Amino acid sequence: MTASTTRPASHNFANLLASLIDQTSGDTVTLGDLLEIVGRRSFGPVILVLGLVALSPLSIVPGITWAVAAVTLIFSVQILLGLKHIWLPSGLLRLSVTRDQLKAAVRAGAPAAHVADRLTAPRLVFLTHPPFVVVTALVCVLAALVTFPLGLVPLGPVLPGISIVLLGVGMTARDGLFLALSLVALIGPVVLLARWLL
Repeated sequence: MTASTTRPASHNFANLLASLIDQTSGDTVTLGDLLEIVGRRSFGPVILVLGLVALSPLSIVPGITWAVAAVTLIFSVQILLGLKHIWLPSGLLRLSVTRDQLKAAVRAGAPAAHVADRLTAPRLVFLTHPPFVVVTALVCVLAALVTFPLGLVPLGPVLPGISIVLLGVGMTARDGLFLALSLVALIGPVVLLARWLL
């Protein structure tokens, strides 16, 4: 299946989520289809969608938490390297979910999207540009990495998922305040992981 080439306005989070349903068709939707919708030049919306998936009912699907963490890690490294186009191995692009699962994920993320639309604004914009964007990428890398072991803890992936969502919102809206909040939100899962390991 293919996705429509019409892309949503990246600054409207509610429309961005709705487009994942409206601009796809068929009983299954692949990760490649979703990338075509949000745009391969747009790391922010992609990171946001991945974070919302990690917090959505899709996370109960076996392996989805680690798959999302792996994709997030790949994207984070690309941000660190300064790449302008999103790249994923073809095998990952073919990963798919059912339309019902996607709809459930979009419904779960809709309230957060509406809140983000109301609360975001261009603030502390310098945090979205080099060299500070390196810190953003490192936070995303760390959030993805801690998700792997926390995937073995009940509700463990929720905490880094919140940090990833805040990162995606901040990157998309060029809102440095949300980027700073994502760093604060990451303290919780790091502490939890440290206590669990020790």
